[in-house]
Amino acid sequence: MTALPQASEAAHTPAARRPILEAAGVSKRFVKRLDLAGKLAQRLGSAIREETVHAVDGVNLTVGAGEVVGLVGESGCGKSTFGRMVAGILPPTEGTLAFDGKPVWRDGRVGAKETALAIQMIFQDPFASLDPRMRVEQIIGEAPRVHGMVARGDVAGYVAETMLRVGLDPDFRRRYPHQFSGGQRQRIGIARALAVKPRFLVCDEAIAALDVSIQAQVINLFMDLRQDLDLTYLFISHDLSVVEHIADRVVIMYLGRVVEIAATEAIFEAPNHPYTQALLSEVPRIDLRKRRYHPVKGEIPSPLDPPPGCHFHPRCPHATERCRRERPALREIAPGRWSACHLND
Repeated sequence: MTALPQASEAAHTPAARRPILEAAGVSKRFVKRLDLAGKLAQRLGSAIREETVHAVDGVNLTVGAGEVVGLVGESGCGKSTFGRMVAGILPPTEGTLAFDGKPVWRDGRVGAKETALAIQMIFQDPFASLDPRMRVEQIIGEAPRVHGMVARGDVAGYVAETMLRVGLDPDFRRRYPHQFSGGQRQRIGIARALAVKPRFLVCDEAIAALDVSIQAQVINLFMDLRQDLDLTYLFISHDLSVVEHIADRVVIMYLGRVVEIAATEAIFEAPNHPYTQALLSEVPRIDLRKRRYHPVKGEIPSPLDPPPGCHFHPRCPHATERCRRERPALREIAPGRWSACHLND
C-alpha cells in the first residue's frame, strides 16, 4: 500500500497564511412547500405545515491560501451542503462567502466568472459526476475551450498534458468513463477540475468510494498537486484517519454548526468539544487494540426540527440546563483554537 503523506507542520493557523476564503454567518435552509392538497388540508384545520431543513446554520470559517482544511462530521451534518455553497453550486440562504475578497454569490447568482472558475469541486462518486456519453477528451477539454482558456487547435495537447499530470495515459482520451476503473474515473474528475486552472478545490468525500490502496494513491496525488500548483483545499470527509494525514487544520461540524476548529495535531491530541471527543474515541489505534469501542450515544437529531440550545445536548454526557436553552458561541479558547461549548466558561 502506498504510504500516506504527512500534513505540513507550518502554517497550521489562518494567521500564518493570507485568507483566501471567508465564510460569515453562512446558513442554508431547504423548504418543502405545500402543494395544493396540502394548502387545502391546512385551511380545513389540519396540522400539516411546510417543512424546513436546517442544513447549515451560521457557519463562520476562514481558509488560508495554500492551506488544507479538513471538514469532518457525521452524515447529514451539512458539510457537503456547505462545500456546494463554497463551490458556487448552491446559493446560501443567509450570510456571505468571499473568495480573495470577492463575493462568491451576488443576489442568488454566482459572482465574477474568475471566482467561479477559481473554485472547483471534486465529487464523491466519479461515475455519477461524469457524463457517460462524453469521451474523456471532451470531459476535460470542454470547459477550458468554452471559457477561452485554450485555443481550439490546442485542446488535444492541453488535455494530454492535464491527463499526464493526474497520472492518466493520454492514449486513452478517446475512451468513455465506463471503460475506466473507479480510481481512474476519479482522476478524470480531478483532471476536469484542474483544466480550468483553479486555485481552490472542494473535495467532497473524494476518496470514500475507492479501495483503500487506491485511496492512498489519490491522497498522494492531491498533496503533489498542492505542492506543484499552490492549491488550497477544503477536504470534506467522515474518515478521521485520512483527515489526520492530509489536513493542516480540522473543522468539526455537527447538525449544521461548527463546534470546533483547531490545528490537526491539537485536535487529535486533546479534543475540546464533547462531540469531537466522542468522534475521536472511536478511531481505532494500535496502542488501544484491546479496548472495547462504543458508538456515540443516541442518533443525530433531525435537521427538520433541531433541538434548542446546543444541538449536541441530547447526546452529550456533560449537558446542563444552560446547554438545553442557550446556543454556545464559537469562540477562541486558545491561540488558533476555537470551540462552541459552555463547558469552556
